[in-house]
Amino acid sequence: MLLKLGCGFLVVAIDLHAHPRGIREVLQRQPIFTRKAQALDPGIFPFRCRDPRPYPHARIMARGISLAKRDHSIEQKLMATSLPKLLFADSESSADILYATRFFAPDPFLYLQKNGKSWVILSDLEVDRGRKQAEVNTVLSYSDLEKKTPVRAKTKPSLAKVYAHFLNQQKVSRVEVPHDFPLGLATELKKLGVTCVPTTTLFWPERELKSAAEIKNISQALRITEAGMARGIEVLRAAKIGKNKALRWGNAALTSEILRAEIDIAMLRKGGMPANTIVAGGSQACDPHERGSGPLKANSLIILDLFPRDSRTGYFGDMTRTVVRGRASDAQRHLWETCLIGQKLAFACIKPGADGALVHQGVKDLFTKVGYPTVRKKGRWQGFFHGTGHGLGLEIHEQPRFGATVFKPGQVITVEPGIYIPGVGGVRHEDVVVVTDKRHQVLSRFPKPLEI
Repeated sequence: MLLKLGCGFLVVAIDLHAHPRGIREVLQRQPIFTRKAQALDPGIFPFRCRDPRPYPHARIMARGISLAKRDHSIEQKLMATSLPKLLFADSESSADILYATRFFAPDPFLYLQKNGKSWVILSDLEVDRGRKQAEVNTVLSYSDLEKKTPVRAKTKPSLAKVYAHFLNQQKVSRVEVPHDFPLGLATELKKLGVTCVPTTTLFWPERELKSAAEIKNISQALRITEAGMARGIEVLRAAKIGKNKALRWGNAALTSEILRAEIDIAMLRKGGMPANTIVAGGSQACDPHERGSGPLKANSLIILDLFPRDSRTGYFGDMTRTVVRGRASDAQRHLWETCLIGQKLAFACIKPGADGALVHQGVKDLFTKVGYPTVRKKGRWQGFFHGTGHGLGLEIHEQPRFGATVFKPGQVITVEPGIYIPGVGGVRHEDVVVVTDKRHQVLSRFPKPLEI
């Protein structure tokens, strides 16, 4: 039997026979997102999963896979009517300046945009490479500008004086800067006649809506992520179960550190830059951002959360799988399957116009009704106590915030509900989707095994 669930903007069908018994009973008794429940004829309901292998317990299909297109004419009009934009940062850590220039540099440099034209000022170390690679109109040499900056004494002008002189040449006396613009530089520029106005919103609002090229870059970062995940699963599957359920691999104890190294090496070989990969088992998996340490155990839930950056483009991938080497207990399996159903409910709701806060609350309500409420016991949270997802792009966590947005075509977001129950373990399923003109497209491809 299929159950019809509605939330005002969506109708979802859940195959009750595919779910664990406790979840079937709850959904039949009190369906999520709806005031009314209606049994449907499976033959006429339109939603079906195109590839059920990664998602064995949910039959929900996202429709509409066209990629969002950016309206560059609107951007040009905004550029012409707004304050000039100024950045001073290194592009390895600042997503804003990397987005503006597509140029990697480890040291801070200046970027100016005015009336649709853009400049960067680079050191002699970077200027020749910048002229080949930076996607700007003009690349200037800092040393050349330094020589042209007037000074009273026979000393070199300060950084601020060089930049102020350049801005004066461009007839710029007031600029928009990001909220994290260096305070010291802003203060010096103010003394030299240039006022920095920190933005109260996103510095580049268009970063929230990804172009087709950006979606391709994120997809490539996900392929890197999946290579790491495949290696992690491979090592776990090859591990032997020793005394006291300790996992052994290559005649040594398999630890979180060893498995993380194997995963990271696989991603490095594919061009990724891994950092803080999570390999957390047992009670450690109940803390969502615990990296994990020490020996891994059989018959225990292990969270693998990978989020490498593609070294070629700067875009991130992000994916989480939860596995058991050996046999999962009934309690572990129920937790895992409940979390998967929660993710599929979130998937089914994501489309243009849907409210992320309602989607998040609906998933949280499902978990509560099934028996996993979000509560604090003995000073420790358990249940589902983080967001359902986040924006993904040139930053691992960027706009939009899942629970604070109305979904729009072009947004790329993670969908990663989690349930954490001390004594049972932690489960998190995470995939990446792009909101399309009609619904959404799942960009992740890796299956979701439980027992390996």
